[in-house]
Amino acid sequence: MSDREKILILGAAGRDFHNFNTVFRDDPRYDVVGFTATQIPNIDGRRYPVELAGDLYPDGIPIFNEDDLEKLVRDLHVETVVLAYSDLNHVTVGHLSARALAAGADFRIVGPVKTMISSSKPIVSITAVRTGCGKSQTTRYVSKLLREAGLKTVAIRHPMPYGDLVEQRVQRMATIKDIDDFNCTIEEREEYELHVENDTVVYAGVDYGAILVEAEQEADVILWDGGNNDWGFYHSDLWIVVADPLRQGHEQTYFPGETNFRSGDVLVINKANTADEADVKALQETAKRLNPTAQVVTAASEVTLDNPDAVKGKRVLVIEDGPTLTHGEMSFGAGTVAAKKYGAAEIVDPRPFAVGSIKELFTKYPHIGNLVPAMGYYPEQLKELEETIAKSDCDGVIIGTPFNLRRLIEIDKPCAKVTYDLVDMDGSSLAAIVNDYIKTRIKKD
Repeated sequence: MSDREKILILGAAGRDFHNFNTVFRDDPRYDVVGFTATQIPNIDGRRYPVELAGDLYPDGIPIFNEDDLEKLVRDLHVETVVLAYSDLNHVTVGHLSARALAAGADFRIVGPVKTMISSSKPIVSITAVRTGCGKSQTTRYVSKLLREAGLKTVAIRHPMPYGDLVEQRVQRMATIKDIDDFNCTIEEREEYELHVENDTVVYAGVDYGAILVEAEQEADVILWDGGNNDWGFYHSDLWIVVADPLRQGHEQTYFPGETNFRSGDVLVINKANTADEADVKALQETAKRLNPTAQVVTAASEVTLDNPDAVKGKRVLVIEDGPTLTHGEMSFGAGTVAAKKYGAAEIVDPRPFAVGSIKELFTKYPHIGNLVPAMGYYPEQLKELEETIAKSDCDGVIIGTPFNLRRLIEIDKPCAKVTYDLVDMDGSSLAAIVNDYIKTRIKKD
C-alpha cells in the first residue's frame, strides 16, 4: 500500500469530511494522512474516528491546525493538498495554493460533480454567494410552498459536527428536545430550530450518504439547506442561489460562491429593500453576464420585532448572527436593521464590557464594531457571551439571531427577538418558479 497517494485535506469540520467520505474513503489509490481545521474554534486536535473512516484507516485520521500546513506537508510526505471548506476570498485560495506548492505538494479542489450524491427523491437546493445572504429565510419560504402543495418535506442541513463525530454521524431532529439532546451549539440551533418550529424534520451530521438514505424514507421532496457559501452535497433538480447586493461584487471574488452564482437555476437577489438601487442593478447585470440561463428574482428581507417597546427610544445592545459577522464579514445584520426601523435611541458599544473569547473576536474581526456576535461553539464561550451581555450598559437587547437565544443563556434585560422573512419585490416571484417546478417536476402525474 506504500504507493498510495498521500492526501492532506484542508477543512473546517464539514465539507472536508464529506469530500473524504465520497471521494477518498474507500479508494485504495489514496492515503489521507490528515485533515486540517480552521474558522471554527477548538476543532483541531481531534481525530476522524475509525468508525467513520473505513477499513483503510484502522486508526482513524488526525485533525491538525491549518497554521502548520507547511510542516505537515513535509513531515507527512504529503503529495496533494485538497481544499475543502468555504467562504474564502479568491486571494486566500491563492495563498493556500501557494503555501502547498511551495512546501512541495500539488494543490487540488474536488468539484461538485464528484462530491454530489444522487437521490431517488426530488431535491431542491438552496445555497448562497456568501454567509449571511439570507439562505435561512429563503429555505423557510420554499419549505412553506412545498408543504402547502401537500409534499412531505425534509430538510438536510450542511454539516456542523463540532462534537462527538460518531454520535453525530446521522442526526434527525423533529422537535426542540431532539436539538437539546444533541447538545447543539448556537451555530447549529440558528439553522435547525426554525425548521422544527415549522414542522419540518431536519437532518444533519457527518455521513451524508447515510443521512440521505434515512431522509428518503420519509420525504416526498428533500430541501438542501446549504451552509456558508458552499455548493450542495446532492445533485438537485432545482438549484436556488441567494446573492447579497449589500456585498455586491462578492459573487465574483469569493470561493465557492462564484461557482454557485454561475451554476444556479435561480438567482435570488435578496435584501433589495435595504440595498442601494445601483448595487441591485449591478448584481442583476452580473447575473445576466455570468449565468445568462438562470431565472433572476428580486426579494426583500422584511424584519419585524416581537417586542417593539423594548427598543423604541431605548439604548439597546444588538446581538447578531455570529458567522455572518465573522467570516461572513458583514458589519451589520437583521438586528441592526430592526434597531433603526423601530426607533432605537442608540446602539450600545459592547466592546468595553466584552470578556474572554467574545473580547478576542473584536480584535480578530475589527469590522464588527458595536455589535455582539452570537458565538457559542463550546460551553465556556456561552458563559462569556452571557457575561458580556450582563455587563453591558443598556436598556434592552435585540436578538438578531435566527433562533431564540434565551433558550441557552440568561438575559436579565428586556429583549426583542427579530424575525426576518423573504418577500418578493418588483413583480418577480420565487413562488411562481417553485410552484411551476412542483407542477412540472414532482406532480406530473
